[in-house]
Amino acid sequence: RRLAAVRAFAALPEAPALAAANKRIANILKKAPEVDAHVSALLLKEPAEIALHSAMGLVLPEAHKQFEAGDYTASLQTLAALRAPVDAFFDGVMVNAEEMDLRLNRQGLLKSLHVAMNRVADLSKLAS
Repeated sequence: RRLAAVRAFAALPEAPALAAANKRIANILKKAPEVDAHVSALLLKEPAEIALHSAMGLVLPEAHKQFEAGDYTASLQTLAALRAPVDAFFDGVMVNAEEMDLRLNRQGLLKSLHVAMNRVADLSKLAS
């Protein structure tokens, strides 16, 4: 079922961009010390990070529910809705900000996204 879900996800128009973003997130997290997936809404400053956090708040619970029900295809298709906010985040936000609290918060946001995106399979493997 997981393989079928990944195949269905790979056929989506959002898949290449999300797979590339997932690979980018993995690289950012690899270079950071242990990252806590906690995000403080008070530390969200840039419009793109606020938008991504908001979109994740809507999308991730539904994707989680679908995953827990074993509907991996629906879970990945639900996550595909994050393409635009993820693209905007990487276009408009400096993850490794000078201010440590902002940096840790942004890394936490990406960690939450990374965990959600890779529950079915490591989607970064789809990136060319």
